[in-house]
Amino acid sequence: MSRITRHGWAAYGIAVVLVIIDQLTKLWALALPEQVPHPVVWPLQFTRIWNNGVSFGLFQAGHDLVRWGFVVFSVVVAILLAVWAQGASRWLPALGLSLVMSGAVGNAIDRARFGAVVDFIDVSPIGVFPWIFNIADSGITIGVVLLLLDSLRRERPAKSASA
Repeated sequence: MSRITRHGWAAYGIAVVLVIIDQLTKLWALALPEQVPHPVVWPLQFTRIWNNGVSFGLFQAGHDLVRWGFVVFSVVVAILLAVWAQGASRWLPALGLSLVMSGAVGNAIDRARFGAVVDFIDVSPIGVFPWIFNIADSGITIGVVLLLLDSLRRERPAKSASA
């Protein structure tokens, strides 16, 4: 097993903190009445719903086999990303990996506990984003964007010893 870099440890630490934040916000959201919008600051409102699908309600899981398939898939993805993160040598990919890992784990916990994911962040009043989501979904989305940005980064050639 290879040595875990400091960026890898940071990715693990950030992921743990984000899973805790995700689960605490969902615990709070469970106290909200279902499907009743609670305006915060335009366009943000909190509207608790149950999401049987994956991020933003895609691929609805109407059967228990699909639900547990999503749980297993999310855990496997989180493990693979954790292996990738252990060798992270830069902050951007470490942060991206931690966000995706925490999102996968946070939503897997919900599916295992409740059979569906607790979603509550609602910005639908702006009219261009009709989905209701949660902290985990945000982590997955932002993490993927960070990983894509990092993939576009140009590698700088190593300086030669004779230069």
